[in-house]
Amino acid sequence: MAEGTGPGRITPSGVIFGFMILVLIVYSLYYFIAQPFWFPKLASIHGQQIDQVFMAVLIVSGIAFVAVQALLGYFVARYGANGTEKASYWHDNPKAEAFLLIGTAVILTVLVFMGQRVWAGIYFSDKPPDALVVEVLGQQFNWNFRYPGPDGAFGRTDPKFVTGTEAFGIDPADPAGKDDIETPTLHIINKKPVLFRIKSNDVIHSFFLPNFRVKQDAVPGMKIEIWFTPDTDNQKADAFEIACAELCGAGHYKMSSFMTVDPDQAALTKWLQEMKQ
Repeated sequence: MAEGTGPGRITPSGVIFGFMILVLIVYSLYYFIAQPFWFPKLASIHGQQIDQVFMAVLIVSGIAFVAVQALLGYFVARYGANGTEKASYWHDNPKAEAFLLIGTAVILTVLVFMGQRVWAGIYFSDKPPDALVVEVLGQQFNWNFRYPGPDGAFGRTDPKFVTGTEAFGIDPADPAGKDDIETPTLHIINKKPVLFRIKSNDVIHSFFLPNFRVKQDAVPGMKIEIWFTPDTDNQKADAFEIACAELCGAGHYKMSSFMTVDPDQAALTKWLQEMKQ
């Protein structure tokens, strides 16, 4: 606007840039609605709450994105300049600033409390007493899993007993560890809660099950517990990949394993017996 007071003018460059912004908005809406690149199919009960929070955040940020980009495209196309005008300046607008500040604070507060509720339900809720308990150990560059034997108790572990063939460092003097079962792959039971005790022998790894909406760092010196209930009734996959979602060294790309969801306890018991042989 000339001297900040004129009506402005439409310029070819402004129209082209405004059209580019319009294309950006249309493509963004298409990918949001069609969802060609989205989460893998859900396979856990708690994952629905995580997806709902994610969708709420995406919708709010999407509305803000479309509104801001649309206004930007309009003003660029409508109010062009030839290089001689001076921009108009307003010192402040207390009402507009208060509206934007309060509105943003309310929206963010609601989203934060939604996320905190889901987070608390995963990490601070009472653990199911009948959960299948599995120890998960990350080390460069593979995953290891340990199940208790028929006695239902894990043997003591100590870092001094860790060797090239004994990742968990089970104390050989502890009789409870004699029947423990260590495996390179993971089996759990459909619709039965499973409690993972996750730790690392070396650097930070990240235990990641995309279909189950589970992602938890394995931190050296810590044993972190996380639990969920799988629900694979609508899944066709025989096994789900277990990835490491933390850059953990030169061999990070090959650090993966697989998890199978057995239909019942009998199937899991049969597999454990095969691993013990």
